[in-house]
Amino acid sequence: MNAEIIAVGSELLTPRRIDTNSLWLTDQLNLLGVEVTAKTIVGDDRERLAAAFLTARGRANIIILTGGLGPTEDDVTRDAVAAALGRKQHFRQDLCDAIEARFRRRGRVMPEINKRQAFVIDGAEALPNSNGTAPGQWIEENGHAIMLLPGPPAEMRPMFTDHCRPRLQRLLPEQVIRVRAYRIALLPESEVDQLVAPIYTKYANPATTILAAAGDIQLHLRARCPTEAEAERLLDEVGSQIEAILGDRIYSKNLDPLEVVVGAALRARSQTLSVAESCTGGLLAKRITSVAGSSEYFLGGFLTYTDRIKNRLLGVPEEVLRENTAVSQPVAEAMARGARERTGSDWALSITGVAGPGGGTEAAPVGTIIAGIAGPTGCRSQRAVFVGDREQIRTLATQLALDMLRRELNRQ
Repeated sequence: MNAEIIAVGSELLTPRRIDTNSLWLTDQLNLLGVEVTAKTIVGDDRERLAAAFLTARGRANIIILTGGLGPTEDDVTRDAVAAALGRKQHFRQDLCDAIEARFRRRGRVMPEINKRQAFVIDGAEALPNSNGTAPGQWIEENGHAIMLLPGPPAEMRPMFTDHCRPRLQRLLPEQVIRVRAYRIALLPESEVDQLVAPIYTKYANPATTILAAAGDIQLHLRARCPTEAEAERLLDEVGSQIEAILGDRIYSKNLDPLEVVVGAALRARSQTLSVAESCTGGLLAKRITSVAGSSEYFLGGFLTYTDRIKNRLLGVPEEVLRENTAVSQPVAEAMARGARERTGSDWALSITGVAGPGGGTEAAPVGTIIAGIAGPTGCRSQRAVFVGDREQIRTLATQLALDMLRRELNRQ
């Protein structure tokens, strides 16, 4: 059985409000083995909402609407669903009494318009709301399960957990969804797909999704089976083939980002790290220290944006800077050595380059990044030319440096 979610509210179509309900509901439905095949946001318009509901009913067995159950004229969910189903609504005095009692407990008189929340679609089961005034509604109709839930998360979540999930479990066949995810650094999406497509295209189950970000590819395998054991068997079958092809290009098998993976490796080895940054302006240190417990292995860093500061703080020789320029492998290596010597860390990473949009030269065009690493195995550097805007290039630079350290740690 598949599900569609409709988030109701004109405010969700503005940049000031984000629909977080559908994300939470998707997670809950996946735990029940239900795939969410579409999500829709509809403003406070009865006709549009009724049309969206009918479209969802034609494609999915489970339809969940969140929001639009308030007492005002722009709360149209009850009316739209009733019209789409060709049903009337009836007033429930017991629901009205409960809403009025809630106001009374707060020392307030219930406004007359709140009576609108006591109307229930014919054939629907009212769902109590212990955290607000809007009852939810549950409808079973021709093999469909339809849920009308309030919009505020503090009301919607307990209503789904307490009242909808048990009802769904009664209707659902035995099924589970299990996911295995890999992260790969610094490979283009097209190259990853070219490597693994011959494997995953042979399987309809598990389904495969590739997600791309700056210097970071996520590969998701999603198995949907009657039992957890069967799902894990399928994931093992496909995942083992993908792991054999990608090898150490895979840096995470649980969606941990590089800074978490590297931090865990340093902690496991009781080793420490320092950094020296130029064009990234502290972004590398920020990523490292965003991990809880990073003080166990991260000693500190240097922000050396000019040649003079590279010389004074890191001891990069003036002649090395003069002969090679700041954007060079000798300078990146000297920065890493300087950071390691001055902090006493086991490892040091450095980054220098041209993040743009200006400042590029023929020898070092915009996007040129050089990362250096110094450690027990010596010192080396790697040059790359990235494409993107300033922030993308800076992110890619930190990804390059962290992946260099990951690979060195794996060699130990």
